[in-house]
Amino acid sequence: MKAVVLREHGGLDKLQYVTDFPDPVAIEGHVVIRVKATSFNYHDVFTVRGMPGIKVPMPMIIGLDMAGEILEVGHGVDSWNSGDRVLVNPLNRQKGLIGEMMHGGLAEKCLVAEHQLIRMPEDVTFPEAASLPVAYGTAHRMIITHNTIQKGEKVLVLGASGGVGTGCVLLAKMLGAEVIACAGSADKIKRLKELGADHAINYQEVDFSKWVIEKFGKPQRRSYEGGVDVVINFTGGDTWAPTLRCVKRGGKILVCGATAGHDPKEDLRYVWSFELKIIGSNSFYDENLKALMDLIRQGAMKPVIDETLPLERAVEGLRLIEKREVFGKVVVTP
Repeated sequence: MKAVVLREHGGLDKLQYVTDFPDPVAIEGHVVIRVKATSFNYHDVFTVRGMPGIKVPMPMIIGLDMAGEILEVGHGVDSWNSGDRVLVNPLNRQKGLIGEMMHGGLAEKCLVAEHQLIRMPEDVTFPEAASLPVAYGTAHRMIITHNTIQKGEKVLVLGASGGVGTGCVLLAKMLGAEVIACAGSADKIKRLKELGADHAINYQEVDFSKWVIEKFGKPQRRSYEGGVDVVINFTGGDTWAPTLRCVKRGGKILVCGATAGHDPKEDLRYVWSFELKIIGSNSFYDENLKALMDLIRQGAMKPVIDETLPLERAVEGLRLIEKREVFGKVVVTP
């Protein structure tokens, strides 16, 4: 079969497009799916580069997010049939993540455990479904499952132009929040406003924390005036200290990652002085993905897909992710 294969860690040039990779064979408790769409996440870049403490078996077909049709059903799989449309939860309970510990979605076919399968509604497309798991699933759990955003609240989203970021903007607007979206170019700012953001800040030109204080007032220790109610910060690094300075008393900081650094400078005085609530959220579950597909089916939400590429051009798409030149998701259709 055709596939994009990683044989050693390094830059994206280590990924090879091949046409003769062995086809997967259905085994007990598993199915083989025909991959109809897969989408990239920054995690795929980390997999290519190599991550401390994670030994990726080589060769590896990367790609965490995928949707497709069942081709072959293994022994002991009773609830699924050939032709069923499925979204795949990337987490295999026994082995870890597909695209990291076992072959993933950048191929024509993929072997998937039965417990990873989620039935797709007929009116959700394969690219839409494949856009969901890592990015939109994470945003849904952080915002909806944990009930962290209320109608009328001011919500600042850092890194708003990526997969998780656009998911956060869409979900926060759906809940009736006033959304302030941050991104790093004029084009992304324009597109975030078109997406529904009430305000958009180019962090290359403007200090987002100072912008909040000038717009909404300085947070007060003895009142609930000034600042924003919620900051969604999955970047960390040098964005953490400014985040602490622009959240109102009793406000929330939502954290589901740290793409710019996991050990930022901290000032605990802000945490107690302003009674801040720092809420962590990790990953996603089947119920998040099912709920997101229901939102798509109802017309309440549509994932943002920037580029759709054929398998032979997949590395071009991952390069857009690596350089942060993408708005929303990059989808590959093998």
